[in-house]
Amino acid sequence: MRASIVIVGAGQAGLQIAESLRAEGFEGGVVLLAGENFPPYQRPPLSKAWLLGEVPEQRLFLRGPDFFAAKNIDLRLGAVVTAIDRAGKQVILADGSVENYTGLALATGARARRPVIAGADLAGVCVLRDVADAKNIAHRLSRAQNVVVIGGGFIGLEVAAAARKKGRAVKVVEALDRLMARAVTPKISGFFADLHRAHGVELRFSTKVAALEGDEGKVETVVTALDEQIPADLVILGIGAVANDELAEAAGLATSHGIVVDSCGKTSDPHIVAAGDCTVWRRDDGQLRRLESVQNAVEQGKAAAASLLGRSNPFVATPWFWSDQYDVKLQMAGLSQGFEACVERKTGENAFSLFYFRHDNLIAVDSVNRPGEHLLARKLLDAGISPDMAQVADPASDLRGLLR
Repeated sequence: MRASIVIVGAGQAGLQIAESLRAEGFEGGVVLLAGENFPPYQRPPLSKAWLLGEVPEQRLFLRGPDFFAAKNIDLRLGAVVTAIDRAGKQVILADGSVENYTGLALATGARARRPVIAGADLAGVCVLRDVADAKNIAHRLSRAQNVVVIGGGFIGLEVAAAARKKGRAVKVVEALDRLMARAVTPKISGFFADLHRAHGVELRFSTKVAALEGDEGKVETVVTALDEQIPADLVILGIGAVANDELAEAAGLATSHGIVVDSCGKTSDPHIVAAGDCTVWRRDDGQLRRLESVQNAVEQGKAAAASLLGRSNPFVATPWFWSDQYDVKLQMAGLSQGFEACVERKTGENAFSLFYFRHDNLIAVDSVNRPGEHLLARKLLDAGISPDMAQVADPASDLRGLLR
C-alpha cells in the first residue's frame, strides 16, 4: 500500500504537520481532515482585531487557495472523524467513509468549557473558540447593551476590551480573587485590573455564578451565588478549554485531560502522533502540562511530523504567549510558576518587564509593551543564560550583551 498519512484536524497544528511532512521530503499521500467547513485559519485575531472588524475574513486564512494543490495536500472540509481502528489502521468518518493510513496525526484541538448551570443554553450565552463562535458574538455585540464576561482569563478580557471599544457596558465576573490568576503573577493581574477599570469595565472578584436567567429563550440576567442580579443581553463564557481527546481515548490511547505525548509528539501507539491544544506532555518534574498557544501548536507539529518519518526533532524551545487588550500588549516567555524572586525592569508608566528567578536562574519573563525585551527574554531562556538581578533592575544596563 502506498504510504499515506492522515491528519485529523486542520487547525494550526494540523496544518503544520502537513507542511512539515512536505518540507521533510515525504512524497506519499497527505490527507488533512478539517471538521469545520473552513480552510485552516488563525484563531488569535477572533477575540481581538477580527471581533472589532479590523481584520477581513480572508486575512484569517493561514494559506492561500492554491497552496494545498501546489503541495499535493488533500484538504477535505467538513470531514468529521468518529472513530479510529488502530488494528486496521483506518479512521472512520461521519459519512461512513474510511481512510487508511500508514501514519496518523491527531490535531483535534480543544473546545470551550461550559459551566453546568441553569440557563447556560439560553440565546445570547456565547463561547469563543472558532469562526462560527466569533461571527455569533460579533452579530450579537452589534446590538447588545449590557455585556457580562464570566471568567477573567485572556479570551474573556480580550472580548471585554473589544466590547468596551464598541461602547458597550461591560462587567467581568471572576470566581478567583484576581485576573488571569492561573497564568500570571499578582502584579500583572493588578496592572490589567487597573487598565480595564480605567476603560470603564466593572470587575467582580471572588464571585461565582449560580444561574443565567432570561425570557423567551434569551438571556437577561446573570445571577451570582449571593443572589445578585446582573443585567445582561450578551454573556461570554471565558472559563477555559477542554482538550478534544475523546477520539483518542476511545481508541485506547493514553490520555489525561488531553492526549499524552512525549517531546517528539509520540503517543502510546507508535503509528500515531498528536500535536496542539489536544495534547498534554510530561515535564521534567513528572507533571503533565497542556500549553494552549500558536507556538506550541507549530513546534509540536514539526516534532510530530518528524516522528512520523522516523526522525527525532524534540520540541525544546521556551514556551511563549501573548494577549492584546486595548493598546497594551502582554507577552510572556517561559513559565513563572514556582519562582522565588521577581525583579522589575521598568522603562515607562505602561512599559515594563518582570524577570522571574528560581535558585538564581531565570525561568520566565512577562513583558508589557516591551516587544524587544520579550524577544531578548526568549533568547536568554533558550540559551540558558541568567542575567544578574542587579543588571535586570537597572534599565540602563544592556542585557543583549549577554548573548554575545
